[in-house]
Parts: sequence; structure tokens; C-alpha cells
Amino acid sequence: MTESVRDDEATARVAWIAGVGASAGLGAALARRFAQEGLRVAVTARSRERLDAIVDEIQRAGGRACALPGDVTSESDLAAIAGQLAGHGTLEVAIFNAAGATRAPTLELSAAQFEAAWRVTTLGGFLFARAALRPLLAAGGGSLLFTGATASLRGRPPFAAFASAKAGLRSLAQSLAREFGPRNIHVAHVVVDGGIDGERLRTSAPQRVAERGPDGLLQPEDIADAYWHLHRQQRSAWSQEIDLRPFNESF
Repeated sequence: MTESVRDDEATARVAWIAGVGASAGLGAALARRFAQEGLRVAVTARSRERLDAIVDEIQRAGGRACALPGDVTSESDLAAIAGQLAGHGTLEVAIFNAAGATRAPTLELSAAQFEAAWRVTTLGGFLFARAALRPLLAAGGGSLLFTGATASLRGRPPFAAFASAKAGLRSLAQSLAREFGPRNIHVAHVVVDGGIDGERLRTSAPQRVAERGPDGLLQPEDIADAYWHLHRQQRSAWSQEIDLRPFNESF
């Protein structure tokens, strides 16, 4: 490794994003957006194959990225990843985008399914936040952002598990904002109020994509823009929560 590469790694600004899947998804769009702004992006998910594809895509576009696979429900995995971040630069922003999207009528919902949704969404958010906060505090500040959903604000069938987990994540974000805002950590929660026009929805519910039309779904790149602007807010006017919805979505 040359001295110039070492210097670059020491001074790089890092964005850590957990919950990165398909290229046509929000996690990947977030990674691309922050890489476009000159940050080195560290992407985390369980699938090393998908992470490598996103890293390759970003690097081909001239950005900097690295794959740090792991399970967001594993305290040891996240602690190990946080330890590796120091070798890539200084953490500036951490984004928790993982979720356990369990869907089932309540009487058909098992305790194991309910717990699994909570473990990924709420416990995972807590473990990720705790792992990210230490390097953010050491750096003197930064942003900690969480992806929410319509279910963060109101529950309805067949999303009892998902809604309770997302509501818990929202409360966690509020608690962290009150605790760490005074220490120069901008903690914010993004309510994504509508369907995202990505691989998951197009694969699982193509009829919904057709029904909603061009103005009925959120575009991942447009959501990612909002995260970037949220991260860039001056602390005289920080948002703790914003909501995003497509043009045709009622509320």
C-alpha cells in the first residue's frame, strides 16, 4: 500500500449503510447517493454476493465503497464491522435501512414470526445505533438516520408484527435524538409513506405497481436525495422526523 493510499484512507469520510439488497432498492440507492457526494460507502447486509454487486457498481461509476457483510441482529457482527470502519476513514453518517417485513393475519402469525420482525427492525436498529454512535461521538458529531414506514405511525392488518416493530424503531430514534442531539449527533427518522418502486415490490406485487401508476410510488433515488439533504441540515434547523410520500398517495 502506498503512502498516498494510506493518507486517503485516514482522511476519508465514511457512510455506513445497513440493509442493502438489490440494486433496484432503497439501500443501494442510498449507497450510490452518498458515494456521489464523495463519501466512502460501507454497505452491510447478510448477502455478500449482493453487497459485492453494489460495491462494483459504485466503483465503476468512480465512487468508493466496501462490503462489510453481517447480521444486524448480531451484536458481535456489528461490533466487528464498527471496528473495521476505522480502517476506511472517519464515520460521518450511519443509516439503518433494515426491516423484517413480516405479513400475516394475526391468528396465523406465529410468535417466532412476530419476534423475528422485532429482532431485525427494532433490536437491529438498537444494536446498529450503539455500534455507530461510538465512532460518531469520537469524530465529534455526525448523522444517524433510520428508515421508517407508514406502519411506524399506524398499524393495520396484516402487518401487526411489522407495525409494532417499526413503531418501536421510531421510539428508539426519538430517544436517541434526545440523548445524543446535545452531543452533536443528528438523529432522524424518515417515514417512507408509500410503496417504493423497487425490486421487492415489483417482484412480490407487480399488480400494485401497475395500479399505482407513474405518480403512485416513491422512486428510490428521490428518497435517497432526501436522506442526503437531511444529513446536510445545519444544526440550527435539524429535523428529527420527515415523511415522504408519492404524489398520488393520500394521507
